Amino acid sequence: MNDTDEPTEPPIRRRRSPLTPEAVIAGAVELADEIGVDPLTIRKLATHLGVKPMAIYHHVANKDEILDGMVDAVFAEIELPPDGIDWRTGMRIRAHSARAVFARHPWAVALMDSRTNPGPATLAHHDAVLRCLRSGLSLEMAAHAFAVIDAFLFGFAIQEAALPPEEAMPEIAAALVESFPREAFPHLAELTIDHALRDGYRFGDEFDFGLELVLNGLEAAARRSSG
Repeated sequence: MNDTDEPTEPPIRRRRSPLTPEAVIAGAVELADEIGVDPLTIRKLATHLGVKPMAIYHHVANKDEILDGMVDAVFAEIELPPDGIDWRTGMRIRAHSARAVFARHPWAVALMDSRTNPGPATLAHHDAVLRCLRSGLSLEMAAHAFAVIDAFLFGFAIQEAALPPEEAMPEIAAALVESFPREAFPHLAELTIDHALRDGYRFGDEFDFGLELVLNGLEAAARRSSG
């Protein structure tokens, strides 16, 4: 292509299986995993699916419906707390599963609670979490627990997604220390040198520490409220 040529869309690849609403949503999730959710358009999705854009509108009304379906598909991937276990164990299972799902779909975190048309998996997820919490907590404490656990879980996922790759962290931390006078910022230097740069340190390990801190705090608050 020379300097005067107009950029062209990638050629549409031929789709071998019939297009369905489920295939549209699955394709949108795949594409968002590659490029993020903001750049996702109907045209790009059509190219990804190997169809023309109008074919998508036979199965979904608009991009909002696609986004709703994508969020519901992500909720469907999160393991629900099993029946018959205590609420703390159930919340650990759900939190670790959600963290793994958010790592696969980092674009999803900002959308999870923003959609106003929740799908069946979303509703089932929230109901199962509340069922688990209500097995050991009052209604008021269950509401507190749901909000606080999700604030920690979603916030950690956002922070973790924004960090450089784990294997690059030691080099970045070492360069950071070299970039400022240690005597001017002694506590930052101490944290970086004596903690972040020590053998075996992984930022991801803070997840379990923080989760247990949240669960311990909720359990203590529940005891106080019932005392």
